Amino acid sequence: MTNSEIKEIALRQSAEDIGCQANDFLSDKNIVVPFYLGKNARKYYKEPIICNFVSYGSNIVAATTEEVSDLVTEYIGKFEFYHCFETPNMHWLNERLAERGYEVCFMAEYYLPDVNKIGDMDCLYETRILVQEDFKELYLPEWSNALCKDRKHLDVLGVGAYDNDRLVGFAACSADCDDMWQIGVDVLPEYRQKGIASALTSKLAREILNRGKVPFYCSAWSNIRSARNAVKSGFIPAWVEMTVKPKSLVDEMNA
Repeated sequence: MTNSEIKEIALRQSAEDIGCQANDFLSDKNIVVPFYLGKNARKYYKEPIICNFVSYGSNIVAATTEEVSDLVTEYIGKFEFYHCFETPNMHWLNERLAERGYEVCFMAEYYLPDVNKIGDMDCLYETRILVQEDFKELYLPEWSNALCKDRKHLDVLGVGAYDNDRLVGFAACSADCDDMWQIGVDVLPEYRQKGIASALTSKLAREILNRGKVPFYCSAWSNIRSARNAVKSGFIPAWVEMTVKPKSLVDEMNA
């Protein structure tokens, strides 16, 4: 699989996630479309989604409901597209959304593999390929980035690092959509800063590619440790998203 093919798959998936055309993300003009969650959208997307802003670096594609379509259109026409994902400009939007009972909720950066950089990195510890059957006893707090107990059926493949027979690092992926599997990774505190996370992430990415799927990686902008791991493992920034939800849901998350 080439980098070009990987990006095409990601573009098609993002289009399915919000209800636009894949080529919309490559335009040099901002685009507003009615929000539509496709039947093959990423499985962790949950409605209500009032608006989702997506950028692959050329523009913003904003998929929005009618309730805030006017605000969204004004917002992405008012500021440079990449400033729409940051303060102080985001405050302009959030203040106006709040008057209608909505707020910015999720913000994230997504990474795709560079096939020229993904490779088998050396690990200080023995590594083992794990499959779904091996995960049963691993739904524990220390592996909460690698596995999701609420979506166990989607956790399909992993790579563990072992100090003798003790699991000390673990990368796993969830089949969040048909063609793309998302990677999460955890390392026990006393084993960090030894290159384990990047070795496991890189090895798992290669295993995913060998199965004909596209690995992807997500982190908050402020999670420098996670972003560094992505880059070190052979991933590069690909797109960003900002999602608007009802204020009541945001308050519930903050409670």
